[in-house]
Amino acid sequence: MDKTESILPVALRLGINSRHEPLIFLRSDSPVARSEGFESMSRVLVQVNNKSIIATLLIVYSDLIQSGFAGLSETAWKRLKLKKGQRIKLSHAPQVDSLAYIRAKAFGHELNKHQLQEIMRDIVDGHYMDVHLAAFITACANNNMTQNEILYLTQGMVDAGETLTWPGDKIVDKHCVGGLPGNRTSPIVVSILAAKGLTIPKTSSRAITSPAGTADVMETMTKVDLSFEQLKQVVQKHHGCLAWGGSVSLSPADDILISVEKALDIDFEGQLIASILSKKIAAGSKYVLIDIPVGPTAKLRSEESAQALANQLTTVGGEMGLKVKVVLTDGSQPVGYGIGPALEAWDVIGVLKNASSAPADLKERSVLLAGVLLEHAEVEATGEGKSEALRVIESGEAWKTFMQICEAQGGFKHPPVACCKMDVHAERSGYIRRINNRLLSRLAKLAGAPADHASGVYMEAKVGHYITEGSTLLTIHSEAPGELEYALDFYNTHKEMIIIEEGL
Repeated sequence: MDKTESILPVALRLGINSRHEPLIFLRSDSPVARSEGFESMSRVLVQVNNKSIIATLLIVYSDLIQSGFAGLSETAWKRLKLKKGQRIKLSHAPQVDSLAYIRAKAFGHELNKHQLQEIMRDIVDGHYMDVHLAAFITACANNNMTQNEILYLTQGMVDAGETLTWPGDKIVDKHCVGGLPGNRTSPIVVSILAAKGLTIPKTSSRAITSPAGTADVMETMTKVDLSFEQLKQVVQKHHGCLAWGGSVSLSPADDILISVEKALDIDFEGQLIASILSKKIAAGSKYVLIDIPVGPTAKLRSEESAQALANQLTTVGGEMGLKVKVVLTDGSQPVGYGIGPALEAWDVIGVLKNASSAPADLKERSVLLAGVLLEHAEVEATGEGKSEALRVIESGEAWKTFMQICEAQGGFKHPPVACCKMDVHAERSGYIRRINNRLLSRLAKLAGAPADHASGVYMEAKVGHYITEGSTLLTIHSEAPGELEYALDFYNTHKEMIIIEEGL
């Protein structure tokens, strides 16, 4: 028995949420800390039985941790599958060779397939600190990845996680690149396609830089953190699902990178392509539709840049065995009325239930995308997909299928309603000429979205609409009076968010 084994500390579950990064806490005077010469932020190999992880060490000087104990974050505890009272072995972590590849990328070198596969594997195995992940994201940002690197990155993400397979060849999926508030077409498209009997294993991300992601919206209505087996059962029974991708280990490296992208407020193109395609490949999809909104304040601001992204998605997807169809859509203004998880959920329910008050633009866009996907998968003849998609909604088949999927995922619930609301009134009469998507998204986030599901912005006015002075322009919803006031202050200092002009 070596000196480290003779002073094995007892594992203590601290209940600290450290997201994906495992953390371990030791007192500065603990025997193992002195024996091994550990310092704060050291990388430590933690072993118990046949399991091991690499964790980041934090040194404690208070009585939070006693000398013979080692505190572990929830991520570390769960990965090691520890039980109360177990002792753990600590030693200096081995060198992570793939960090050299990140340094090479930062200095402008192109990475090969093996290097990117190693980086993805080390990310999933928890060998990177957040600072390493941030370095990788930054090194690859600003269109700094070649097409081969994007291809290798995509394959590396797929290889580092689980994959699904399905019988038949009509396995379809859709994705929107984002950047457009309220554009919650996925639940509607999935319901239409699944009602038609196509297999559509839809997994979605939570919000990165937006007020809501599809997983956030669906979480207000049903359970989205399904296990691998639960997801398969739902799809096998009802042809589709609407789950959070992070819970089923489909391209898990992507979910880890997304969490750091969110903190950096960066969503770079190479990662975007690999993220989209790796999730579709891992889910077993064959036919994929990608919606790219284009507008002055959307993620893609020009048709030229959108077409360049579309070409890359189609090319890389083709190399990976996917049949990719890209649709460029109007990104000049929000879609639907609601911006924020629950408010967008109410829009989805309204469209699927054929409510007279449902947002017409959300219904129209969903029908368009579902129709294109029906034709792309060669289920409907060219020119007939849209009318068939509309029929499936208006017949009630889509709503019935949506409810079946929700029930299978854990039961349907009505989205929450915010306790605090504030109307914002138009200061002049005139036509709405422009809406700034980015500022409107910021307003919804300041109100509390997406963390507070009921928070966000409800807006009926659209570009081209005439509005009279004093009438309601939008309503801010919040779960906290302070956030409501903060959001209102932001609107009052950013009146360029909505431009109203007189005359035609």
